[in-house]
Amino acid sequence: MTSSDTNFAHLEQVQPQLFRLGVLAERYFTDDPNTCAMKLRQFGEMAAGVLAARLGIYRSLEEPQVDLIRRLKDEGHLDPRVIQLFHALRVEGNRATHHLEGDHGSALALLKLAREWSVWFVRAFHQPSFKAGPFLPPREPESEVATLKEEMDRLRGEAEAHRSAADRARLRAEEEAQARLSAEARAQKEAEDRAFYERFAEEADADRIRLAESLSALQVQAAQAPTADLQQQLVAANQASESINLDEASTRRLIDQQLRDAGWEVDSERLRFSLGTRPQRGKNLAIAEWPTASGPADYVLFTGLQALAVVEAKRKNKNVASVLTQAERYSRDIQASPDLQFHGAWGPFKVPFAFSANGRPYLAQVGELSGIWFRDLRRDQNLRRPLQGWYTPEGLQAVIRQDQDAAHAQLSTEAFEYGFNLRHYQIQAIQAAEAALAEDRRSLLLAMATGTGKTKTAIAMVYRLLKTRRFRRVLFLVDRNALGDQAAGAFKDSRMESLQTFTDIFGLKELGDQAPDPDTKVQIATVQAMVKRILFAEPGADLPPVDQYDCILVDECHRGYLLDREMSDAELAFRDFDDYVSKYRRVVEYFDAVKIGLTATPALHTEQIFGPPVYRYSY
Repeated sequence: MTSSDTNFAHLEQVQPQLFRLGVLAERYFTDDPNTCAMKLRQFGEMAAGVLAARLGIYRSLEEPQVDLIRRLKDEGHLDPRVIQLFHALRVEGNRATHHLEGDHGSALALLKLAREWSVWFVRAFHQPSFKAGPFLPPREPESEVATLKEEMDRLRGEAEAHRSAADRARLRAEEEAQARLSAEARAQKEAEDRAFYERFAEEADADRIRLAESLSALQVQAAQAPTADLQQQLVAANQASESINLDEASTRRLIDQQLRDAGWEVDSERLRFSLGTRPQRGKNLAIAEWPTASGPADYVLFTGLQALAVVEAKRKNKNVASVLTQAERYSRDIQASPDLQFHGAWGPFKVPFAFSANGRPYLAQVGELSGIWFRDLRRDQNLRRPLQGWYTPEGLQAVIRQDQDAAHAQLSTEAFEYGFNLRHYQIQAIQAAEAALAEDRRSLLLAMATGTGKTKTAIAMVYRLLKTRRFRRVLFLVDRNALGDQAAGAFKDSRMESLQTFTDIFGLKELGDQAPDPDTKVQIATVQAMVKRILFAEPGADLPPVDQYDCILVDECHRGYLLDREMSDAELAFRDFDDYVSKYRRVVEYFDAVKIGLTATPALHTEQIFGPPVYRYSY
C-alpha cells in the first residue's frame, strides 16, 4: 500500500492508531459498508480522546463519547464546525452499530467526514500549511444505486484531475499488471492482501491499550504546559477550522440529520421526487429535488399533503442568507398538482415559509455565511433571520395558524379591564411594548423602577399577547428560584376576566417542569435550568426545539449571577460574570422567539441583548 492508495496517509506518522482505523474503514467499504461505518465510529471516539488530551481535558477512553464531545465544546472551546464533524461521525456510526443500517452511501459520507477531520487535525497540531489533495474514492461495490454511482463518478473525476502524470502512469501500469495475472496468481495476491489487512486489524485492536497510555502522557504534558501555550494551540486549532470544506453531498448528509433530529422524515438520496416519493397523509416528509418552474427545490417540507416550506441547501462557502431568495423563487414557482395541497397564497407565494442552510452551525462572527436562515413569506415586511436549529413539523403548523396583523388589530381595541387595577405607567409600558411588536421588533426592553409593579405589568402583557394569539407560548425566565416561585403565585392569584384567574384560562408550567405540554401557554424557568437543558443536556436527552417558545420574557434581566446572594448552592455555578452572561445570552438566543426584558436598571450587557428601552419609568 502506498500513500496514494489511502485518504489517511497524512496520519501515519503523527497518529498511527487513527491511520490504521481509517485504512481499515476504506478496506471494508466495498464488501461490508456496515463494518466500515463501525470502524469510523471508533475513529471518531479515538479522535475525540486524542483531541481532549491535546487540550488537557482528557479523562479516560471509557468516557461516553457524547459527554466528551460536549466537554470539547464547552471546556475545550473548539470551533462548532469541528464539533459538528464529531457529532456526525457519532450519529451515523451509531446507526450502523446499533441498528445495522450501514449502506454504501452512509459509509462513503462517513469516510469523507473522517478524512476532513484528519486534514483539520494535521493543520491544527502539526503542519498549518498542509495541502490535502482531493478525496480518493474507495473501490466501488459491484451493485451501485444511481445516486451512489453519480457521487463515486464525481469523486473519481476530481481525484483523476488532481493526479500527476507519474501517478496516472503508475496506476495504469498496476491495472495492466492485474489484468495479466492468471486466475491462480490473482487468488494468491488476494490472499496476500487479506493477510496484510488481517495483521493490520490485529494491530488496530491492540492500539486501544497503547493509545490509553499515550493519551494519559499527553494529558499530563498538556496539564503542565503554560496557559499561554494551550491558548496559542487553541487559536491555531480554530484557525484551521476555517479550512474545513465539505462538499455538496456531505452538506446534504448533515442537513438530512438536522432535519431528522427536528422530526422530519428525510433521506435526500432516497426520498426524491424523481424516485417517486410523494407527500402522504399522516407523514412529515422532506422530499428532495421537488420540481418547480424555475428548477428543482433542494427540499420541500410537507405535513401530510400540505407544502409548508421550501429549503435551499448550499455547501459551506456559500452565503446562506443570500440564497434564501432562491427558496423564495421556488415558493413562487412551485406548480399545483394532485400530489400536494397549498394552505393558501400570499402575494406571489404558494408555500408560506422559506429556509436556506449550509449544514454549518450559526456563528455570529461569520453571520450570513453560516447557519439556517428563515423567512415567513406571508407578509412583505417579514425579514429573514438566522436560526439555531430547524423548525419541527408541529412548530411550522403552529406558526401557520397565527395571524400577526389580526393580533395587532385586536390588541389596538383590547381594553385594560382586568381583575386588578393597572396604573397609568403600567398601561403605557404595555402599549409601548405592543407598538414595538407591531413594528416587527424582535428584542425590546422595558425599564421600570423597583417597586413599580413589573410582575403585574408582565402578567397583563402576557395575557393580552396570548389572548389575541400574537404568541402561542411564553417562557418566563428568572435568575433565581425565589423569583420563579413568586411569579408562579402571582399568575395563579391574578384574576383576569369573568372572575377567572390567569391559570384558569391558560396552562402554566412551574419551576421543576422540564418541558411544556401541548396546551402549556406559559412556562416559568430559571436561567440556570435552561442552561442545563440546552448547553449541558444529559446523554440521550432531546434538546428542546427552537420553536418551543415564540416569546421569552426575562424578569430582572439586568442582574448578574454572582451579585445575587440568594442563589442556592444546588444551582449551577458559573466561572465568572462574563461566563454567566455568555451562557445566559446563548439560552435567550437559542429559541426563535421575541425577547422582552424587564429591568429596573439596564446594564451594558442587557442593552446588547435587548436593545435600548422602548419605555422608561422611574419615580
